[in-house]
Amino acid sequence: MKLKYMTMLTMLLLLLSACAGEENREGAGSVSDGESSTTENNALEHGVTDQAPSEVGFNMTGNDIEAAQNVPAAEKKALIETFETYLKAFNEENLEKYMSVIAKEPEGFDYNQEEKDVKAAFEQYDVNRTAEDVTVIKYDKKQAQVFASLTISLEQEETGAKVDRTGRQVTVFAKEDGNWRVSSVYFIGDVAE
Repeated sequence: MKLKYMTMLTMLLLLLSACAGEENREGAGSVSDGESSTTENNALEHGVTDQAPSEVGFNMTGNDIEAAQNVPAAEKKALIETFETYLKAFNEENLEKYMSVIAKEPEGFDYNQEEKDVKAAFEQYDVNRTAEDVTVIKYDKKQAQVFASLTISLEQEETGAKVDRTGRQVTVFAKEDGNWRVSSVYFIGDVAE
């Protein structure tokens, strides 16, 4: 049975890599880093789709990361802290803390469905996400975008099957009640060579 789950997770990873590699497409979805609506995909990549709205201000291909120059220091600090809370709460499987940084009226996913999907992922998987190159790449008073290179390690608790994945993500934040909240996520996985 363990082999069956490992094979399934490997096939999932290959499928996602192949999809991400085709034409270097980027995806939009829920805030859990590219995860789709199925529980297996949710733990690894939340809601990756084939369409990316034009308002995302970052080319997901290439190595150059250009920081926005118009970000006030206090806003930059608040955005980075919210992004770190978002990652840390997910890694710690702290649903209440995680949902506290999610927009109540998000653009890229359904709030209630996100809560259900993340809870299911916490019950079935041990996921650890680490971020590098965290950079505010677009900013205005109502919306901001934060780029990060992510490493995602997934282990299915029941079987011990493991999958590791890297990719690039743009997390879109919206101002709600004076606080930055995650409103949508665009993730593209790196293609395995």
